[in-house]
Amino acid sequence: MAGGLVKYRHLGRKSSHRKALLRNLVTSLFEHESISTTWHKAKETQRMADKLITLAKRNTEASRRRAHQIFFRPLEMVPKLFGPIRERYADRPGGYTRVLRIEPLKEDQAESAILELVDGPRDTRFAMVARTLARDRDMGRAEADMTELTAKNLAKVTRYTGETGRSRLEEMVLAMRERMKGGPPEEAKKTKGVSCGIWATILG
Repeated sequence: MAGGLVKYRHLGRKSSHRKALLRNLVTSLFEHESISTTWHKAKETQRMADKLITLAKRNTEASRRRAHQIFFRPLEMVPKLFGPIRERYADRPGGYTRVLRIEPLKEDQAESAILELVDGPRDTRFAMVARTLARDRDMGRAEADMTELTAKNLAKVTRYTGETGRSRLEEMVLAMRERMKGGPPEEAKKTKGVSCGIWATILG
């Protein structure tokens, strides 16, 4: 029977070019923990990234060899994947990455997105919750009076991070309260592989 269900996006490339593209994107993702690209590339890279983290959680010699075959710079990326990233997601059953739609980045108006590792230093939801809490405190609003949406997001960003996540969140809240009193955040200017406008909005 002709046709059938397409199980992956071809991305307008032949197989070898598509594979090289995704390997390059996933290497950049694990290096910077957040990248901006087109929506369709982000969704395909997300599948590969989730599989890599699953390999890291197995932590076998075979899974290490497989990770070496995927990364363009395995000597740099494999120790990071099987070290801090594997420890970060040890208790998380899934959902290691997040894709967020953003305004088109190119003149052709192609759908764009941010692909990021959750619970990491570039976690957008984590930063947005911290910003909301910082504004609530500046307005004199107690944590017990936070909105239902804020409480829900707070539970999500700290669900698998425990006390470490709460401590990191508290540090970010304090830092954002200081930034709100000063100028634009320097972190937004230093961001690599992600839309600076997004982080300027979150951190500013």
